[in-house]
Amino acid sequence: MCGLKVHNHPSGDASPSREDREMTETMREALELLEVKVLDHVVVGAGKPVSMAALHLI
Repeated sequence: MCGLKVHNHPSGDASPSREDREMTETMREALELLEVKVLDHVVVGAGKPVSMAALHLI
């Protein structure tokens, strides 16, 4: 089973924040126990969405 997380930044800056990185790691560790692999965490802002997987943050 695989999962994907998407959320927006109302500020318009889609750069993953420290909190985004920490939450993604916590979520990845928890879901690993259920044999769910997190494939990506996409942050949406005013411009182009940012993939944390593409930035090698997952």
